[in-house]
Amino acid sequence: MVESLTVNLGERSYPIRFGSDVSADVRREVDRLVAAGRKAAVLTDVNLARAQGPALEAMFGGAPRLVVEPGEGAKSLAGFGRVLDFLAEHKLDRGGALFAAGGGVIGDLGGFAAAAWLRGVDFYQVPTTLLSMVDSSVGGKTGINIAAGKNLVGAFHQPRAVFISTGLLATLSAREFAAGMAEVIKYGLLGDEALLTRLEETPLTVASADLAAVIRRCCALKARIVEADERETAKDGGRALLNLGHTFGHAVENAAGYGEYLHGEAVAIGLAAAARLSQKLGYIGAPETARVERVVAAHGLPVRLRAPLAYEDLHAAMTRDKTVRAGGLRFVVLKRLGEAATQGDIAPALVEASFREVGAV
Repeated sequence: MVESLTVNLGERSYPIRFGSDVSADVRREVDRLVAAGRKAAVLTDVNLARAQGPALEAMFGGAPRLVVEPGEGAKSLAGFGRVLDFLAEHKLDRGGALFAAGGGVIGDLGGFAAAAWLRGVDFYQVPTTLLSMVDSSVGGKTGINIAAGKNLVGAFHQPRAVFISTGLLATLSAREFAAGMAEVIKYGLLGDEALLTRLEETPLTVASADLAAVIRRCCALKARIVEADERETAKDGGRALLNLGHTFGHAVENAAGYGEYLHGEAVAIGLAAAARLSQKLGYIGAPETARVERVVAAHGLPVRLRAPLAYEDLHAAMTRDKTVRAGGLRFVVLKRLGEAATQGDIAPALVEASFREVGAV
C-alpha cells in the first residue's frame, strides 16, 4: 500500500509517497516526463548502484545516470561541477528533470545542481537512507560543503516529489541506519515527546514493525515546520528548530575533517552537547540530560568525540556556521524534552563547557 503526504507550499507544493516499494511510482513519473518530450537524468552513488542495481533499473530504465563516490567528499565544488558537466553532456534542457537517488549527500548535491542548472530545473528526491528519508529529502534545502564549513553554499529548491521506499533500508549498513536515528531522536526532542518515549522504551531497528510509521511521523512533523517557515526567516523558532544539535554537529564534522564522522554521528554528539547547554541554562536538569544521552547511545550513536578535538577549531567552525545571525551564535536549546527554542546571546563559557564535556580539549 502506498500512502501520500503533501507538503503545502502553494505552487511549490509536492507529495511525499510512502510504501515498502514505490519504485513503480518513480517509473511512472519518469515515463510521464519522457512521454511529454522531457529528459530525465539520474544522480546516485557507488554504494547504491552496487546494492540496488535492479531497483535503479526498475525505476529509471535507460535514463542517463551519473554514479559518484559515496560520502561527504562528493558534496564539494568539484562534485558540483561534475554534476553540471553531466547535465550539459546529456543536454538536459529547461523541461528536463534530475532524480537524486541516494542518501543526504546525493539529495543535497543533486538538488543544488538542479537549482543552478539553467537557473533551475525540476528535481525529484528518491531517498535511500534513513537519514535522508526522515529529514534531508523534505524541505528543499540543498547545498555543498566548502573548506570554511558545511552547507555554506546552497539554495532553497523544493523537489517536485519525494518517493520513500522503506524496503530499501534492508540493505543499509548498521552504521548508516544508526546515523539516521540521530535525526529521528531530534524530532522527538524538539516537538514530539510521545515519539521520544517510544524510542526510549525500545530502540528502533530496521526490523521494527512501526519503522514505516515513525518515518512518516518525522516527515509530517518536518512538513508542518517547513510550511510555516520555508526559508528559515522566522525570528524565533520556526525552521531553525530543525538545527537542534547541528551547530555543535557541523563544527565536529568541519574540525574532524569531512568523512571522519557520518553526519548523524556528529549530530548525535551535538544533541548531547545541546542537552548539556540546556541544563547549564537552567531549562532541564541532570536527569533529562542523562535521558537524552541514554536514548542516543541505545541507538548505537556516540555521545562524546571519539578522539579529542581542539575547542579553538570547533569554535572557529561554529562562527562560520549558517546558523549565525548578526555575527552572533544561535543555538537550539531544550526548554524541556519535547519542546525546543532558539536562543542567542549565550555566555561563551557555557558553550565551551558544554563542548568540553563531550570531549573537546
